[in-house]
Amino acid sequence: MRWLVLLLSLAMPTVSWFSQQGAFGATNGAISDQYPTLIVAAGYAFAIWGLIFLWDVVFGAWQAFSSRARQAPLAGVRPWAAAGFALTALWVPVFSQQLFWLALLIIWSALGCLLACALKLSTAREGTPGLTGWAWAPLSLHAGWLSLAAFLNTAQVIVAYRLLPTDAMLPWTLVLFAAAAALLLAANQRMRGNLAFAAAALWALAAVYVKQSGWTVPGSDTAAWVAVAVAAVLAVQTVWLRLRTPARPAHG
Repeated sequence: MRWLVLLLSLAMPTVSWFSQQGAFGATNGAISDQYPTLIVAAGYAFAIWGLIFLWDVVFGAWQAFSSRARQAPLAGVRPWAAAGFALTALWVPVFSQQLFWLALLIIWSALGCLLACALKLSTAREGTPGLTGWAWAPLSLHAGWLSLAAFLNTAQVIVAYRLLPTDAMLPWTLVLFAAAAALLLAANQRMRGNLAFAAAALWALAAVYVKQSGWTVPGSDTAAWVAVAVAAVLAVQTVWLRLRTPARPAHG
């Protein structure tokens, strides 16, 4: 299983590179521009995928080759990581082909897999040398970003198929924001203030503010400040959880 995890960690940036060359059809950015929503983030925010992919590859290599990793409690994490990596890679060509319902199913499934990894490692990393930096942090960062990306994808499906009004998107966008906030806060609570998870989500929410505050789409100004409010609550919760959690020895 450790070799499969490594191969799939490499598959994600490989597939992404081919996508940027137009190998699967229109790029993700071009498609997203066709279906503007009030929860979409500024384009620069998606550069975080570079860090996510790099750190996931580092995790893949560490768990495959490191002698420390063989002693770490990764048996219950590797299947979830492998599935999350495979689904992340698969989402790219599926979205490029504009198979939106399938892409939506894939991204929510990927989120479930990576969130399972982050939850498991948030407990297992205690007292396990190397697990924090090599496994917990990269998989948590991936899960944190997908926690917002899944809602962005949901909004795009709503707009693409006109499931809800597209000329007055604010009411149903507020529902998505509320659901995203509930997911982020509940997961962060379970993980006692996961810094990597929260950082990815805060990066996304800040980029939502940047994008929406500069738009003329009806409701964009309100959406921008809602993103700020969610980010503020998440940041405060993270600090509070970290302060009330007993200090643990650092293991990398």
